[in-house]
Amino acid sequence: MLQRCRNPKNPRYKYYGARGITVCERWNNYKNFLADMGRCPVGLTLDRIDNEKGYTPTNCRWTTWKEQNNNNRRSKKRTSSSA
Repeated sequence: MLQRCRNPKNPRYKYYGARGITVCERWNNYKNFLADMGRCPVGLTLDRIDNEKGYTPTNCRWTTWKEQNNNNRRSKKRTSSSA
């Protein structure tokens, strides 16, 4: 998370830091991250609820890889059409 958002040499930086995705200052201290999010539950991964916003306690959650893959910029929201 920190590397993707803050290190221009990170291969994923263009998708995060270069787009303005940030990590809240509070999470510079790992103890604060643990206090806010807790340890990662087995089988889950950190996900941003709104992918246009940064990593903050109110915009992050633990989800499965499947849920996270469905919550990205490329995913199109499916809507049901009335026939």
